[in-house]
Amino acid sequence: MGKLDGKVVLITGAARGQGRSHAVRLAADGADIIAVDICEQIASVRYPLATPDDLATTVKEVEALGRRIVASQADVRDRVQLRNALDRGLADFGRLDVVCANAGICPLQDETTCSSFIDAVDVDFVGVQNTVAVALPHLRDGSSIIVTGSTAGMIKGTTDAMGSPGGVGYAIAKQLIARYVEVLALQLAPHFIRLNAVHPTNVNTRLLQNEDIYKAFRPDLENPTRADAELSFPNMQAMPIPYIEVEDVSALVAYLASDESRYMTGLNIRLDAGAMLKTPPAF
Repeated sequence: MGKLDGKVVLITGAARGQGRSHAVRLAADGADIIAVDICEQIASVRYPLATPDDLATTVKEVEALGRRIVASQADVRDRVQLRNALDRGLADFGRLDVVCANAGICPLQDETTCSSFIDAVDVDFVGVQNTVAVALPHLRDGSSIIVTGSTAGMIKGTTDAMGSPGGVGYAIAKQLIARYVEVLALQLAPHFIRLNAVHPTNVNTRLLQNEDIYKAFRPDLENPTRADAELSFPNMQAMPIPYIEVEDVSALVAYLASDESRYMTGLNIRLDAGAMLKTPPAF
């Protein structure tokens, strides 16, 4: 018996990275999955985003565990697309118990139009709002909503330090998530619907492993490599590690999805290897 037997989970950004890891871990714990990902490029994001083949891989990995999955391509910025994707899953499963609002980008493209700022806020914060909005009518007592934040959104001065408009958009979106979770969780508590955010430090995904991030961590080098950046990555954490793995985040998500955390709500949980012990919090 898995601790999520009989539960249905909606996961955005499910084609790879943290989203795929969450889908596989929660399926291993007994859940059926409604997986959503845009599976196309956003112009302001210079690193490759997930593809339809990536989403197909998530499907195969979940099905290999003996669980059911309904996967759809949808943009979290578009509430209609997102609602249609959820409806497809509900048509098969008939219920929704857990929401993982995970989709996120960090566009660091240098430009003057601030489109990268808009894209970051629209995906990383508005996308969370849209996910919660389409899911809430289907959630019942005991449901759990889990939002992906970031240590970057909790560090004081991040919006000043990020440099590019997209980086600033990423930081402010994650800051907004922290407050959003606390305020909305209070409204949901009388209905026994829980809402928590997980704020990881660096996670070993494409959002971290790309040239723009390498340059942000090694501004002293013109064309830093991954090896160059990984010399600086540990400076962010109190524990001397460069990053955590997706499975580390999924373990916490699995706990928050389960009834074992039934009285935990409104929390902004730092999964940061002690990063916030080194840096003053933003709030």
